[in-house]
Amino acid sequence: MSKLRAYISGGSIYGKLMLLIGVLIMVPILVLPFYHDEIKYAVSFMLPSLVSIGAGLAACHTKKHKEDEISGWQSSLQKGSLPVLFAWCFGFAAGAAPFVISGQMSVIHALFESVSGWTTTGLTVADVTTMPHVFLFHRSFMQYCGGLGFILMILLLVGGKQAISLYDAEGHPDRLMPSLRRTVRTIVSIYMGFLTLGTLLYSLFGMKLFDAVCHTMSALSTAGFTTQQNSIGQYGSFPIEVITIILMLVGSTNFAVLLLLTKFKFRKIVRVSELRFMFGLIAVFVPLIAFSLMTEMGMGFGMSLHQSLFGIVTTFTTTGYSTMNYAAWPPFAVGLLIVLMIIGGSIGSTAGGIKLGRAYLLIRIARANIKKRLSPSRRVTAQNYYRAQGKVPIDNSLIADTCSFVFCYIMVFIIGTLLITLTESCTLYDAMFEFASAFGTVGISNGLTNAFTGTGTLIIEMIGMALGRLEVYIVFIGIHAGITKIKIRLTKT
Repeated sequence: MSKLRAYISGGSIYGKLMLLIGVLIMVPILVLPFYHDEIKYAVSFMLPSLVSIGAGLAACHTKKHKEDEISGWQSSLQKGSLPVLFAWCFGFAAGAAPFVISGQMSVIHALFESVSGWTTTGLTVADVTTMPHVFLFHRSFMQYCGGLGFILMILLLVGGKQAISLYDAEGHPDRLMPSLRRTVRTIVSIYMGFLTLGTLLYSLFGMKLFDAVCHTMSALSTAGFTTQQNSIGQYGSFPIEVITIILMLVGSTNFAVLLLLTKFKFRKIVRVSELRFMFGLIAVFVPLIAFSLMTEMGMGFGMSLHQSLFGIVTTFTTTGYSTMNYAAWPPFAVGLLIVLMIIGGSIGSTAGGIKLGRAYLLIRIARANIKKRLSPSRRVTAQNYYRAQGKVPIDNSLIADTCSFVFCYIMVFIIGTLLITLTESCTLYDAMFEFASAFGTVGISNGLTNAFTGTGTLIIEMIGMALGRLEVYIVFIGIHAGITKIKIRLTKT
């Protein structure tokens, strides 16, 4: 085993990633002994898994190329972005293969389901009422692994000189421990602990074990794939809904904050600006949506609060579970949901969107700008905000990064929305809701995404899901790094 690990560690990062993905594709086979009539689907997973493992071993055999090390023309982020982009694209193809080989789906539908799974989005074109258990598990397991990220999982096993650049490139901003390896192990341990706890709680309140595992994986990864046609609403259970809300909040919370929670450092937790902003949004949006449901849909006070709380949490955590049809909500309530889809969850969590931290910083930046215009010109005030690690200054670099990211996010959102109005010939309102859900990796649909949706729309949504999960910049930087590398190779030849 030690020789194999040393062999793999010395190989190309691309080989390691293909090996990892091959192993992950094989995992759903563990479900088959419990469902004997589905044994026939084993080859659908074994074939792409073995191909991926074989390609990975072959790539590792070539050892590291010079370009695997950080070269002069690339920054650390540029160098890390290309393997990250490769891992996710390869994962999309590998995850789709079992659906196609088994005949469960067409190529485009299988690819859509795979992209939605790995990116933890939850939009689906599948009929879960007829889908075999092994594929239902495959969908949820993709989301669970996608929440952690391919790079984080590969760093759990092997390191290398590229470790830090790869970790940063996949969108993991925090160092929870002195070493990167210990940080990765801590994150995985927290994730596994909540998976066990969530499964036990779901089972305790009447959910079947298989459903409990699948729903916990999806809730923690803020993803939203379900084994039931009516999602969480199928169970009609208040305790199950409460458990789901807790798991969704855990999944959308920064891993550094979760580490403080496991150490019972509540004083530090309550000071975190992003967390306080999150609960502030809940406090404001719940009564607004509840009032809308009461006045326009005739709901009772208790039911409207209940539905608005679940709807708000499942939206801004970008999970996408539902207890009712949100498309039937009043336009005012749906508009607020779109705002929450765009905001998303915490930085460094499994959630998508602009992120709560950036939204909070935008408000602070805007407020400071207004105060500056109203105050004496010589007055200088230092701004700070609190993260799990402590006080952080709001300097010019942070302001520039935040504003530029939000601008790019809004531009992609506008372009994607307009393209869907063309491909589906739908209203701007419907296109805005659907693309906000895809781009924010939320997974709630107003009915526009289904088995009969046009290929053009599905492709646009897949691009949106990938950009949303990798936070826009990494995709563009990875493409640029790849083109630059090709140019350098062509110049040398």
